[in-house]
Amino acid sequence: MASLYFSDFWNKLDACAILIFIVGLVSTLYPGRIVLSLAFIIFCLRLLHIFTISKTLGPKIIIVKRMMKDVFFFLFLLAVWIVSFGVAKQAILIHNEKRVDWIFRGVFYHSYLTLFGQIPSYVDGVNFNFDQCSPNGTDPYKPKCPESSEANKKPIFPEWLTVILLCLYLLFTNILLLNLLIAMFNYTFQQVQEHTDQIWKFQRHDLIEEYNSRPPAPPPFILLNHLQIFVKCVFLQKPTTRHKQLSKALMF
Repeated sequence: MASLYFSDFWNKLDACAILIFIVGLVSTLYPGRIVLSLAFIIFCLRLLHIFTISKTLGPKIIIVKRMMKDVFFFLFLLAVWIVSFGVAKQAILIHNEKRVDWIFRGVFYHSYLTLFGQIPSYVDGVNFNFDQCSPNGTDPYKPKCPESSEANKKPIFPEWLTVILLCLYLLFTNILLLNLLIAMFNYTFQQVQEHTDQIWKFQRHDLIEEYNSRPPAPPPFILLNHLQIFVKCVFLQKPTTRHKQLSKALMF
């Protein structure tokens, strides 16, 4: 019965949201509020299942699900460029950084934000400002300053090299990889759009069948229906209507 229930993606989302919600209830004060905030996000995403009844929005949900798969595989390609540029930039600019959190910030976080136009000012010596960094890396809210000359307080790293690396990184990620992702999205959209009517009919059938197998009583009276189902399954050893329907569907 459990395997049949979790064969549906929306049921998995329900179980995940309820589990996180229970963890948030047993937690206290601030940690509980954080967990409940995450549960709220999943409960909101669960509302997307209602749109499957719409002939316009229903197929769009399938498009979004398939595009998420495209993004997942695209991230592997993007991660190679982010890691290569981030590690090289961190090694050239920052010497002997001991704070692990700021190492990850410099390698991954700053390299990722560069894709969206937030270019770090310390990459180019023209816009370099010592007030935005910590010389010895002692300030927990500022990154460590790049290596600089004690005489004129200017960075000593090769600016031409960092600029070339930045240009190559933006060329391959912003132009090549992002356009590749757009092409993948376009191909997925065209595939689903060709069978929009069939997809909507299948979604409508599954949704009506699911709600037809649900207990008719509203909360809190639905607890009586769940008690009846529990007695029927455990003591009388009779499968529920939903179990019969799912078993029949899996046979075909």
